[in-house]
Amino acid sequence: MSDTTFDTIIIGGGTAGSLLANRLSADGRHRVLLIEAGRKDDYHWIHIPVGYLYCIGNPRTDWLYNTEPDAGLNGRTLRYPRGKTLGGCSSINGMIYMRGQARDYDQWAELTGDASWRWDNALPYFRRHEDHWRLDQPGGVNENFKRLHGNKSTGSTGEWRVEKQRLRWDVLDAFAHAAQQAGIPATDDFNSGSNEGVGYFEVNQKSGWRWNTAKAFLRPTCYGRPNFEMWTSAQASKLILETQPDGSQRCTGVLVWDGNEMVTARATGEVILSAGAVNSPQLLQLSGIGPSALLRQHGVEVKVDLPGVGANLQDHLQIRAVFKVQGVQTLNTMANSLVGKAKIGLEYALKRSGPMSMAPSQLGAFTRSSPDQPYPNIEYHVQPLSLDAFGEPLHSFPAFTASVCNLNPTSRGTVNIKSADFKAAPAISPNYLSTPEDRQVAADSLRVTRRIVAQPALAKYQPQEWKPGVQFESDEDLARLAGDIATTIFHPVGTTKMGRDGDPMAVLDAQLRVRDGRGGVVAGLRVVDAGAMPTITSGNTNSPTLMMAEKAAEWIIQARQAA
Repeated sequence: MSDTTFDTIIIGGGTAGSLLANRLSADGRHRVLLIEAGRKDDYHWIHIPVGYLYCIGNPRTDWLYNTEPDAGLNGRTLRYPRGKTLGGCSSINGMIYMRGQARDYDQWAELTGDASWRWDNALPYFRRHEDHWRLDQPGGVNENFKRLHGNKSTGSTGEWRVEKQRLRWDVLDAFAHAAQQAGIPATDDFNSGSNEGVGYFEVNQKSGWRWNTAKAFLRPTCYGRPNFEMWTSAQASKLILETQPDGSQRCTGVLVWDGNEMVTARATGEVILSAGAVNSPQLLQLSGIGPSALLRQHGVEVKVDLPGVGANLQDHLQIRAVFKVQGVQTLNTMANSLVGKAKIGLEYALKRSGPMSMAPSQLGAFTRSSPDQPYPNIEYHVQPLSLDAFGEPLHSFPAFTASVCNLNPTSRGTVNIKSADFKAAPAISPNYLSTPEDRQVAADSLRVTRRIVAQPALAKYQPQEWKPGVQFESDEDLARLAGDIATTIFHPVGTTKMGRDGDPMAVLDAQLRVRDGRGGVVAGLRVVDAGAMPTITSGNTNSPTLMMAEKAAEWIIQARQAA
């Protein structure tokens, strides 16, 4: 930390920050600093796919956040995992490669007034970093797949590896057949713009190892660049904002706690906040950018009154229905014996396959919660296991879990500081199931689950509903039970949303620059992470965040060239 002046400072070495560090240091001329509060990703459980079980709830890799008591969850609080290590949430997440639906991005274009966010315009930025297993096949792929995923013959191989999963389960195959019997079509590509269907998820892995963004974008490329510097175990505590002669604000750097002292890092160009949908609004608020009443409550000087900072929190709440089965192998039975554990370990050691290579959810399905829905509005993550919550022991009986989430919740929550102390966790209040629409989708989705499980394809395994329980039938009962058994699927977004001029709750403009509340922007400051999404994508959120970072990198480079 001897030289503390840089062209660009990136706060957060996670999903977006890793890609940005790669792209913005590539020219060799502009000095780039990447600041990560966590440690390097040299913990072995980060890289073994099943290691998410040991990373979530572990202070080595997780911020250890919890939500506030939630009325929609009948007063419960939830563990709220956020990655605290290089690679961020890509080091502890479910590894599922999912873009969402084309309509998500078309909606963003409407909400921001910027057509560059439309699906067709976003596709090139997904392709720019994608390295898809199908493009390795000697027979090639059809023209539509090339349009969606690139073409290695034209040199479009990216850093973000997408592979097939390396195991299958009879009980999951049976669930897939049952879903088809219930009217959900089979699919082999959830990323074409319409993800309706049932099939195995594709995952961000490489040869049976987790492929996180630190490996993809930082190592070894950035590490060998003399113009790139990285600080780990270094927590940003406050942005430095300087008032300009015209009364506007400019961000010129950041105060960083290195564990022993506060260090000032200065940026001659831009400071990019990529700390995630929880930590980015927290840092903005600590720096005086946010709702003025909240800031004054905690003794923070108001620099920019932006009521949308920390508002608009959206998340996918998964309702985890558990079914006991007979006559079929599940992870519960394999992992609850010493012999089973030995076999699992040996298979992974020899082949990099088997249960240790598996994502938390292997089988997925997208469908409608009721016939009057105009598009698939619920997503299933189906698992050959059951437990009370991730991080808890597996149940002793054979079972599978059919987790279902509302893709487009209308409930909105908040992330707000509880103190001016940067080390204090913020208050995370998702307000799950707080609207009649969300409660209705919750009840309807449990009925869809029951309809799938009742199909002939699963009958041979005699599935019995263990949670929530067949005695619950009414909308009111099912919505209440959803509050008892549901948990986050770790997809918080929207807390620094981009939006049109004139939207009082828009924190960012369409190019992710922080608004100044006066019709302009705070010079030298952008937010590039999932918090910038105005609405949540219809699927897992990691890869859409990479697409956003790819677009932002291009804008920042263009701004450099124009300066």
